[in-house]
Amino acid sequence: MKLAFSKPTATRDEQRVLFENYRSVGYDGLQLKAGQYDAYLTDPHRFVDDWGDLPGAAAGLIVGAGLDEDGVAAIRKVFRFAGEMGTDRIVFCHCLPRHNVTPEDIRSFAGTLSELGREVEQFGAKLTLHHHFNQPVMHRADLEVFFGAASDGSVGLTVDTAHLVKSGVDDVAAVIRDFAHVIDNFHLKDFADGQWRVLGEGDIDFKPIFRSIKEIGYDEWVSTDEESGSEVLEAMETCMAFMKEGLS
Repeated sequence: MKLAFSKPTATRDEQRVLFENYRSVGYDGLQLKAGQYDAYLTDPHRFVDDWGDLPGAAAGLIVGAGLDEDGVAAIRKVFRFAGEMGTDRIVFCHCLPRHNVTPEDIRSFAGTLSELGREVEQFGAKLTLHHHFNQPVMHRADLEVFFGAASDGSVGLTVDTAHLVKSGVDDVAAVIRDFAHVIDNFHLKDFADGQWRVLGEGDIDFKPIFRSIKEIGYDEWVSTDEESGSEVLEAMETCMAFMKEGLS
């Protein structure tokens, strides 16, 4: 199992803290938000010049886009950058509101992402769908429709604990067990009072979640997706301790 950290940064100094400390805290890699890499898409060597040639520094790239012509073109730019950076996962968030999305729409999106998933393999990466509150794949039933239509092995599933809970899913552990065959990434995030929380400081009961991750024999990426607004280094350390205890 490989442990990653993901957190938006508001300043260059915060981003420096992220890059300078993730390895020493114990993470195998970072899953970067778009704002942390998009200025380097056409010049990946400048990314290395600015942040160093660190193992796992761009292990995951989180992409928010539509699936229209412009959105697909933007995604393909990230593919090329991923190939240069040795990225393992492209984490796709579908920036389209859930309102009026039909099951047939979701099947169509699955077809498009299946094609893109096959395409990104030539760059040494895998495409994984991040289900998301108020995006087309939001509910458990949406997952069933999407992966019933997607080509086998072409696109994986990133399970985000807090987005499931916010979307009304009460039994996160059951989703993990039932979709184990497509899960290739986790975003662990806590949630309380309508707000994202540092792991262990919200209302989500992670005991059954950690138990289900171990029960399915999962051995790929597990990332903290820390969006509470807490200080970067403190959040890195707190989340690492929580994950290590829960996954041991």
